[in-house]
Amino acid sequence: MLRLLCAVQHYEWGRIGAASEVGRLHALASGEDVEDIPYAELWMGTHRSGPSRVVAEDKSEVLLKDWLDTHPEALGQNVIERWEGELPFLFKVLSVAKALSIQAHPDKKLGQYLHETQPHNYKDANHKPEMALALTPFEALCGFVTPEELKQAVETVPELRSVLGEATSEALIQLGQCKVSGDESKRKLKEAYTILMTLRNDVVSSTVSQLVIRLVEEKEVRQLTEKEELVLRLEKQYPADIGVLSIFFLNYLRLSPGEAVCLGANEPHAYLSGEIIECMAASDNVVRAGFTPKYRDTQTLCSMLTYKQGLPDMLTGTPVSACTTRYTPPFDEFEVDHIVVPVGESINFENLGPSIFIVFEGIGVVAQSDRQTVTSVKKGDVFFVSAGQNFEIAATVEVDEDVAPAVQAPLHLYRAGVNSCLYHTHHNAT
Repeated sequence: MLRLLCAVQHYEWGRIGAASEVGRLHALASGEDVEDIPYAELWMGTHRSGPSRVVAEDKSEVLLKDWLDTHPEALGQNVIERWEGELPFLFKVLSVAKALSIQAHPDKKLGQYLHETQPHNYKDANHKPEMALALTPFEALCGFVTPEELKQAVETVPELRSVLGEATSEALIQLGQCKVSGDESKRKLKEAYTILMTLRNDVVSSTVSQLVIRLVEEKEVRQLTEKEELVLRLEKQYPADIGVLSIFFLNYLRLSPGEAVCLGANEPHAYLSGEIIECMAASDNVVRAGFTPKYRDTQTLCSMLTYKQGLPDMLTGTPVSACTTRYTPPFDEFEVDHIVVPVGESINFENLGPSIFIVFEGIGVVAQSDRQTVTSVKKGDVFFVSAGQNFEIAATVEVDEDVAPAVQAPLHLYRAGVNSCLYHTHHNAT
């Protein structure tokens, strides 16, 4: 078991200071005070934009990537052969205060092309399928709405119809009436979305202003829809931004804690609010086109999307033991376990693939199978476990005169590991 010190990203959309789960976790792990700045993402993995470091008992540090390069057996033979000796996933915690960019992640072929042609914007050549698991109530825009919902938007939002034009608007209405075939439907949706996303800035500004003025007036006499309320909220975060208009094209999701959404390559999305566990293939490739001060690559985004309509894949987790709920996406690179160990109980892990654990609540101990090595763990601790290790994690009671043992919290952990389609993993609660 290797204790890790992990990188924090201070993007401007992150939650501020101690209001951020990322900030609290980082402070506990590093011993540093939480500052009055945004704490957006905690990165756990080997990606060079935010690499984790192994912390030895003598406090010396080495990059996890460098340690794995000198100990390749820690990845297991399957991972060595499949991913050429690289840890295939990147594990994160996100604390979202305001909307992230409208974005999509490229498939492998496009990722390689973008990295070769724009290495300053696209830092690696990998694809980036991902999964977001809600820790708190979480909001996101994910994937295109159904033809029926888009038809209704065109018919009820005059500002949207105005910028799309009559011909394009009528085409979308036809889609909603099921009068167009599959390939033709995608072509017309692509045309419409490209028209919207490539509007001139002055047209966007005036159209968003007209939309907001109308909704504020109508709010005095009727209840606005969820999408209309979202327009007003996001316009305050990103005034005169094309993202405000694109809301009507995208599904508005609200996840409860314990629910997850899967996003494959070339699917549009934007996280809006809340805190999540996120796992993805080991990449940081993001193609952006709205809600961001960063580089916008609108033409690439519009050309790359699948234009599949309907809700994305949702997961609620599958129990694999008394203590473990597993979220298994349709991607080989990763899966995520939520592990809850009641105080006084333990869970055994056998034949894991390479894994990263983070402790969210409670305290406990980790014992190797020979029980000669016992390590205490607490909230904020992150550790890497090599492939093939057998060990036990037990939840213990914190000694605190002000807190009765009966109300001690269970030990909560999250684990990211290679998808168990490549490994047969066993968990036994005792």
